[in-house]
Amino acid sequence: MDVCANCGLPKDLCVCESIAREKQKIEVTIEKRKFGKQYTIIRGISSEELDLDDLLKKLKNKLACGGTVKTGTFELQGNHQLKIKHVLKEMGFPEETIEVKQR
Repeated sequence: MDVCANCGLPKDLCVCESIAREKQKIEVTIEKRKFGKQYTIIRGISSEELDLDDLLKKLKNKLACGGTVKTGTFELQGNHQLKIKHVLKEMGFPEETIEVKQR
């Protein structure tokens, strides 16, 4: 049986990732780039305890868009400010820690 190095619990009972999600302060903004394309920018998700590539894959799948992670910042193609809070909440991030900035 595998044991988590951080909390000492078995891998299937490990709570490190859920605790890490609760500590995040997430900021969501919309940026306009060249050719008028809009991008949803997500900042504040730490890469220390979370797998950013796996999280990006899930976000792209749920929002049906392309995207990338650059130095801890998620860049998703399109304007998703109406849906992003609900999607992040479904993924285990507390609603109080998610701030969607309007322009």
